[in-house]
Amino acid sequence: MTEATMTTASASGTVTPTTCATIGTQRLTIGIDLGDKHSHLCVLDCEGTILEESRLQTNPDAFRQRFGGIAPARIAIEAGTHSPWVNALLRELGHEVLVANPRKVRAIYNNDKKCDRVDAEQLARFARVDPKLLSPITHRGMAKRADLAILRSRSALVDSRTQLVNHVRGSIKPFGVRLPASSTETFARKAAWKIPRELRPALVPILRTIADLTARIVEFDRRIERLATEHYPETIKLRKVNGVGAITSLTFVLTLEDPKRFAKSRAVGAFLGLRPGRSQSGKQDPELHITKAGDRDLRRLLVQSAQYILGPFGTDCDLKRFGLALAARGSKSAKKRALIAVARKLAVLLHRLWLSPIDYDPLRQADGRNLSRRRRA
Repeated sequence: MTEATMTTASASGTVTPTTCATIGTQRLTIGIDLGDKHSHLCVLDCEGTILEESRLQTNPDAFRQRFGGIAPARIAIEAGTHSPWVNALLRELGHEVLVANPRKVRAIYNNDKKCDRVDAEQLARFARVDPKLLSPITHRGMAKRADLAILRSRSALVDSRTQLVNHVRGSIKPFGVRLPASSTETFARKAAWKIPRELRPALVPILRTIADLTARIVEFDRRIERLATEHYPETIKLRKVNGVGAITSLTFVLTLEDPKRFAKSRAVGAFLGLRPGRSQSGKQDPELHITKAGDRDLRRLLVQSAQYILGPFGTDCDLKRFGLALAARGSKSAKKRALIAVARKLAVLLHRLWLSPIDYDPLRQADGRNLSRRRRA
């Protein structure tokens, strides 16, 4: 390490400044707890001794100045708002960067002495002993992150519109008025004739905002359709599955980014948090809810697609037959399990279609069973 001013922790626990020069050829391990304004870092030598504990401003100039003049080191950060640009900058400077999965690093959150300084030290020690303890993740490229932001923006507009629609419906009920059932696209136009005169000053501006949000959402839909068709042609094949449209297929492709990162298609369901959790100990192995790991928006879209597949408008296919067979067990929980199971199998199917040159056959399994029965007969 080049000569630099550092702060080291003494035996009494106090932090005192010191000067540290290059320490042989040993490789340093650094943990950084990223904050919105300031980030805390901890530097360890190869034996795990703390060489430095300090903080710096969370901006590119401060990071470039701090880490641009030192020998390549192993640096551990936690996935978050600032981690994409920090990861890219540190790699550009020649460092090995490990982006920890926050859902996996429970030791940091469960620490009864939790603080930014301790979190930075924990990250550094995990990275020094075994990087797999951090369950490192890989950030997607900047271009795909920008395309994914379009989908996120549309989702934010839809959530805002839903909240405003619910506000209007709830506001008029105390006046003895109930709005007719309508789609969110036509809600503003149909509700305008039913608003009581006393509430018009309060709700008419809200209806105009809802109409404007609807127009913005339609613009996003057109842009997403164009983006999926022109820049991500693989989504065309995925959309052959009934219930999967441009938004779901494009979100799937941008979230997974590289289909070859999964050794088996079955791992995609677990990656998106659609598999049940497990807490087995001795003879106890309770049945738990799904883990809800991975991308929340993609998981929601897959569940919505599964609802369409199992609903009255879903066409006959292997997925629908599979889900209806599970739901036929009768209980309310069986129907919920069927919905999640179909969403999980849909994720596996989309990944398989993405990799396979074979076109989608909605009744492939059913036709295979029928053919085997004929052969046995």
